[in-house]
Amino acid sequence: MSKSVALYCALAVLACGAFSEAQAQAKAQVSAAAGKLLQDAQAASKSGKWADCLSKLRQAEAAPGRNSYDSYVINELRGFCALRSNDFSTAVAAFETNLASQFVDPSQIPSRTKSIIQLYYNARNYAKAVEFGQRAIEQGSADNDIYLLVAQSYYVQKDYTSARDFVRNWMRSQERRGQRPRENAIQIYLTSCINLKDAACQTEGFEKLVTYYPNPESWQNLMQSLFRSRSEVVQFNAFRLASEVGALTRADDYTEMAQLALERGLPGEAQAALEKAFAQKLFTEKRDIDRNTRLLQTAKERATQQRAGLAKAERDAAAGATGDAQVTVGQAFLSYGQAEKAVAAIQAGIKKGSLTSAPEAQLALGMALLKAGNKPEARRAFSAIKGDGDLERIGKLWALRAR
Repeated sequence: MSKSVALYCALAVLACGAFSEAQAQAKAQVSAAAGKLLQDAQAASKSGKWADCLSKLRQAEAAPGRNSYDSYVINELRGFCALRSNDFSTAVAAFETNLASQFVDPSQIPSRTKSIIQLYYNARNYAKAVEFGQRAIEQGSADNDIYLLVAQSYYVQKDYTSARDFVRNWMRSQERRGQRPRENAIQIYLTSCINLKDAACQTEGFEKLVTYYPNPESWQNLMQSLFRSRSEVVQFNAFRLASEVGALTRADDYTEMAQLALERGLPGEAQAALEKAFAQKLFTEKRDIDRNTRLLQTAKERATQQRAGLAKAERDAAAGATGDAQVTVGQAFLSYGQAEKAVAAIQAGIKKGSLTSAPEAQLALGMALLKAGNKPEARRAFSAIKGDGDLERIGKLWALRAR
């Protein structure tokens, strides 16, 4: 079944069901004055003669002696025939009239209301779609499709404030119930925030995307300000996260990451970064290829030396007066895939204290715990980063990665 046919059938559920019900009941309850015309309208609908069906219904509506059940059946058939002829406005007006009818089974009201919302949206009467959607929400009968239709209706009317606030409340209620928000709902939220120039809201929107529907583009948008930081500590750690999530795409960023890693005594990370860039064929100019080939060779040589002396470096760091050396050794272990040893060394360094940067050490611990497969402890480590706003931000993003 094609997408358009599926959508049509979804919209026609109410009409088809209501039409069958009307047929079943009409023989016993319609008036003599309108009965023949209603039979003619039903016959026309069966033959696909929608204009004839609607014409007969107009005549039945004008028949003297018409009763209330006649009106109900007229509107059911009118809704059906109008819907089949793509006259959504006429169809939804008929079904809305019958929603309050005494002849409607109360158990059908939620499904009828949903169909009316869909029809109003399809007829581009977005205010009415919102009205009936909010009614369903207040009655407790709204499902996620109705919530989405309300959000879309606000958005297409360019009521970005209402769209933002509505989706924010919807997402939070879903999260409280342990449910994952819909991706298209998050997109409505994010684009509403962009239109409102609400920076905090935009950040939250991108965070929702990378939490529930991660992709490199969303990560890049979320990390732009960190890439531009003047702090080498922040830049290096932003590069680390971006590389982890596939959001590091510029050749120059890999080169800079490798240089920063070498300066920080982490040749294994420098080697891994450059090898990843070469594997992706990011270096295209001969000058860049030659330069980074030399840089990679330097990283490999230093990494070989570091691995050979790592056990001694671990002992020397343990005997040191401050925890910095142990944190560095721990990060070196991590760069060579030894996550458990990395956790132990970094924890020992943090416990010893007198660190140059306690927030960065805490960030490194979270990364090591995550690589060791301990996501709950990793999230706790990331949330414990204090004292540096940018590193706290990077920690929060790593925590999203660790969900």
